[in-house]
Amino acid sequence: MYTFKGIAMKNHYFFSQPHQPFFVLGFLNAIVSMFVFMLIFKGNISSELSTATYHAYSLIFLMFTPAFLAFLFTTFPRFSGQPPIEKVVYITILVPFTVGSLLLLLGAISFSEIASIGMVITLIGHLIAINILRKIYQASTITDKYDMFWILLAMTAGGVSHLLFVIGYFSDLTPLLTFSIQVAIYLYLFLLTFSVAQRMIPFFSHCMMEKDKTLLRNIALLLGIHVLLETLQPHLSFVADFALMYIIASKLLDWELPFPNPNPLLWILHIALFWIPTAFLFSGVSNLVALFADVNFLSLDIHVLMLGFVLTTLIGFGTRVTLGHSGNMMKADKWTTILFYWTQVVVISRTITSLIVGLGWNFLFWFDLTVSVWLVLFIIWAIRFFAVLIFGKKLSSEPMFREKK
Repeated sequence: MYTFKGIAMKNHYFFSQPHQPFFVLGFLNAIVSMFVFMLIFKGNISSELSTATYHAYSLIFLMFTPAFLAFLFTTFPRFSGQPPIEKVVYITILVPFTVGSLLLLLGAISFSEIASIGMVITLIGHLIAINILRKIYQASTITDKYDMFWILLAMTAGGVSHLLFVIGYFSDLTPLLTFSIQVAIYLYLFLLTFSVAQRMIPFFSHCMMEKDKTLLRNIALLLGIHVLLETLQPHLSFVADFALMYIIASKLLDWELPFPNPNPLLWILHIALFWIPTAFLFSGVSNLVALFADVNFLSLDIHVLMLGFVLTTLIGFGTRVTLGHSGNMMKADKWTTILFYWTQVVVISRTITSLIVGLGWNFLFWFDLTVSVWLVLFIIWAIRFFAVLIFGKKLSSEPMFREKK
């Protein structure tokens, strides 16, 4: 039993369900990592880690990955008809991610060798987590494992990209780091999020449709082509981008999602889906322009996809899971609705920043603004929902901030 200042931590509410500690860790890392990234980028602190390395690793593997595990450790056993993951198992996975997060932070502001140890520890936890999901998949006796297969495949791609990133970092091979990030963005973060979204969002929206079992295969193939083309020649991936835009836009039209929808817990997820073809349109156009005109759009393609789709989905699903598994009403109040709108402020501000860079204008104001709106999003989400995750608080419609009398 874990104890801290006399509190029996193993039996504390915070550890009663896997999504609770993993969401808290992921969202704390979203705040800390972005703040430290801003300080490194602006030269306020000196770090042996490059800004690109710290930014990519901290968000992909220390922010998004714990948040994904929060969702999957809760839902994957249900998908497969297996019993819930035991507490001792997911706490064992939580430890290396927590230790790795702390060591990377210390390495970023002091000695890079500490960051290296943190990466290795986090990688071990990541690989063990994937193996847990693999065992659940193998033990499942349900006949239709289509969605589970693609979720597990995307998670495996995440483990491979993590391993390649660590190897590239230790060997100082920039091309390998670049390749690992491409794999992580498209074959891990995007493919995993879309594999879950194409199963859950139409279901939540009560859309009756026939299952298309070629969809994920075709998308995964095009994502692989995107990564391959980008590896052979930067910006050549516009070919795959336009194809992905067309296929996914066509599928969204076929689903006939009830949008606009009066329920914020639904329309935030619908908006996330609509960002996918929009993101690949931005990606195709920006990569095509950059290929022939040598224009730097400051990773516009990656950020519109990651913020527009993955982040928006994370906020939507994260809020839904937090409410639904805490005994609170499955309803978005005023503050939650504002947070959903604010998520789109994050996406749009980052998109404008890239476009300003592409035009050759000074972007530092927009950089500061983008970081600020990101921090506001996660800080307000934490204020609203951390008490629910940690203590099981029952929410009311009362305002978060009371005026002093």
